[in-house]
Amino acid sequence: MYQTDRYEGMIAETVTMQGANHEPINAYFARPLGPGPFPGMVIIHHMPGWDEWYRQATRKFAHYGYAALSPNLYFRAGHGTPEDVAAKVRAEGGVADDQVMGDLEGAMHYLRSLPYGNGKVGVFGTCSGGRQAFLAGCRVQGFDAVVDCWGGRVVMTPEDLTPKYPVSPLDYTADLTCPLLGIFGDEDSSPTPEQVNQHEAELKKHGKTYEFYRYPDAGHGFFYDHRPNYRQAQAVDGWQKVFAFLEKYLEPVG
Repeated sequence: MYQTDRYEGMIAETVTMQGANHEPINAYFARPLGPGPFPGMVIIHHMPGWDEWYRQATRKFAHYGYAALSPNLYFRAGHGTPEDVAAKVRAEGGVADDQVMGDLEGAMHYLRSLPYGNGKVGVFGTCSGGRQAFLAGCRVQGFDAVVDCWGGRVVMTPEDLTPKYPVSPLDYTADLTCPLLGIFGDEDSSPTPEQVNQHEAELKKHGKTYEFYRYPDAGHGFFYDHRPNYRQAQAVDGWQKVFAFLEKYLEPVG
């Protein structure tokens, strides 16, 4: 709850962190000023790249009381505009799941090392980042909450698998170690409503703690206010669901 005499401040900057195989990569970091303690959030960018929307999202989490870190998963592909780097990564068949998990684990450890953390770290992602967030909740030990926004290819057929994506994330559901929030649009084609149903059935089968919200008249990427697929009412409600979920499991300050 805001008060008009409340002190507010934020720092946001590019930092270097240790990623997979102990390799240094860059990341965008934002946090509230003050002593904390603040919960941590790892913010996973989408397939279009480590772009402006993810800078804004990282600062949004800091505004709501989180120490938020968005690692550049495409660091090893070189540098340039987010669009150019993302095009290069897509042409190379994406980034291997194992490498991404190493980078996300490094980001989690970075946040846990901060002297003003509260000891809890969540992970948030949209699109491919939503898929990777779910995968991290299953494969990386130590996350306290997962937010998957319209993560495609959580459900994969044998024909979809590649050396970089050798296992369908759905097959790891039994290993999920923390609560999961899923945000989906009913008009999405990746994931389709049927794939979301499959995912939910698997979560129920293994007795996992989760909340799924599905929005009519919304498709893929409906949070992206710089794109035609933005849906204002659904996005506002979706963000409210995100922060209510995280407050329940990460206990932010403020």
